[in-house]
Amino acid sequence: MRILVAGVGNVFLGDDGFGVAVARHLAGAGSGDLPGGVEVRDFGIRGVHLAYELTGGGYDTAILVDAVSRGGPPGTLYVLEPSAGDVPGSFVDAHSMTPETVLSLVGVLGGKTGRVLLVGCQPADISPGMGLSAPVADAVGRAADLVVELAGQQIAMALATAGHEEERTC
Repeated sequence: MRILVAGVGNVFLGDDGFGVAVARHLAGAGSGDLPGGVEVRDFGIRGVHLAYELTGGGYDTAILVDAVSRGGPPGTLYVLEPSAGDVPGSFVDAHSMTPETVLSLVGVLGGKTGRVLLVGCQPADISPGMGLSAPVADAVGRAADLVVELAGQQIAMALATAGHEEERTC
């Protein structure tokens, strides 16, 4: 099983850099906790590159990590399952592609994704500037732990499904 963990966001817009911070955390000190078959990448504002990676990467699951506004207190974590939305006629600003737009582009490129999960964090401030606000910075470690947990769940589900298929063929 192959799982892509993709940190996305703009580090020059405060808390929008949350996904990048989590990817860096996982790739650094937290990487020993990741199950085999899990690849962590920092895509930043390169939504088109993420779409191409999802199109041709052969991943069973993608876990995107990003800042998401859902109305909760800053630093609140969410697990969402985005789907491909309407594809815009043109990608005027490929740096501000939403997860739904990236997934739509995968379809336009002729690719298919496996399951896609989004680990999101409620931002406090996405105005120009570098660095995460205190509540969002505090959520980075918790989000990394959540990503490890989700990856483990996806692998366990795949193993359970494979085990049931073997039972039926016996």
